Amino acid sequence: MDGSRTDDELLDIAFAALADPVRRRIVARLSRGPATVNELAEPFAITKQAISKHIQVLEHAGLVTRTRDAQRRPVHLNPARLETLTSWIDRYRLVKEQQFRGLDAVLAREAAETDDHRRDDHHIPPERTAK
Repeated sequence: MDGSRTDDELLDIAFAALADPVRRRIVARLSRGPATVNELAEPFAITKQAISKHIQVLEHAGLVTRTRDAQRRPVHLNPARLETLTSWIDRYRLVKEQQFRGLDAVLAREAAETDDHRRDDHHIPPERTAK
């Protein structure tokens, strides 16, 4: 990670990079393995130069890296950077899941209480409520 940028700035840059559907498709393709610019450009109706610019944005965000392999310059996904984004998302997802579990518990209690009140109101023995 770039030591001159804050965590928030790095998140902003990465999420801004992923806001573009072409760049998300490039990331999806790279999740299957490294690829050259030509390989990445194949499914798109845009120029290789445009693909190169998208790759530069992803590189700036730290989401991809390039290496040199003889004449090839494959682009690789940076899994550590993606893990940083995933961790950030998971923090908030887990908070929401806890809230939903709490809500589920409250609703289950209320449903049980309502069921108890119905049986009491109609003098129905508990064994007759089961179907």
